[in-house]
Amino acid sequence: MEIKKVLVSQPKPSNDKSPYYDIGDKYGVEVVFRPFIKVEGLTAKEFRQQRISIPEYTAIIFTAKAAIDAFFHICEEMRITIPDTMKYFCTTEPIALYLQKYTVYRKRKIFHGTTGKLDDPALVQALNKNVKEKFLYAVSDVYKDEVCPLDKTNIKYTKAVMYRTVSNDFEKDEPFDYDVLLFFSHAGIDSLLKNFPDVKQRGIYIGCFGESTVKAAIEAGLNVDFQAPNPKTPSMTAALDLFLQEHVSSKEEESK
Repeated sequence: MEIKKVLVSQPKPSNDKSPYYDIGDKYGVEVVFRPFIKVEGLTAKEFRQQRISIPEYTAIIFTAKAAIDAFFHICEEMRITIPDTMKYFCTTEPIALYLQKYTVYRKRKIFHGTTGKLDDPALVQALNKNVKEKFLYAVSDVYKDEVCPLDKTNIKYTKAVMYRTVSNDFEKDEPFDYDVLLFFSHAGIDSLLKNFPDVKQRGIYIGCFGESTVKAAIEAGLNVDFQAPNPKTPSMTAALDLFLQEHVSSKEEESK
């Protein structure tokens, strides 16, 4: 099957410098960004059901920009004033910089890692240097880690669900003419099956990022054609590039 159109189930980049566009130009395929899922912050009423008092905490841990939006929205709705002494710990620098939308960025109160993981050495070091703080960890409703990396640190923390992941449903007249689908979460696979329950019969190639995403696809009866990260393809763009390269090569062999 000739590949003409690739769907990346993530929000469209703010500029045209995404490596996905470079791959599209390289192989002559159209790349479309269209999330299968979207994030919604909890309402104050929903958050109160967890019986968590935000003013009791002196530090908060963020792993996503959506968590930051949800946290400050909840605080605004509940009329909670965040003290200047609040400390913030983020898994990446972009997430940390996003805090500028809501608070003055000061290195003395904002810390971040570099790998995007909770067990990032720099982040762990910062957390362990602040063991006297009372930490709140902002998570989504699909948080499923049985063993949280934070348990290996010396801090005391409380998980607080602040946002949910829901299906970003397709409109009835919205075209679905993709040859390759790229997924990055379990929720994305769930949304695919909700919108297109017969997709497994369509002969579409599927690429997945992360073991949990691969597992969800296989459990749903889908065939995973390529995945990342791994030693050969550490990123989804690298995996897509290699897949298209091999696909083109196979087509050229068949035409000989």
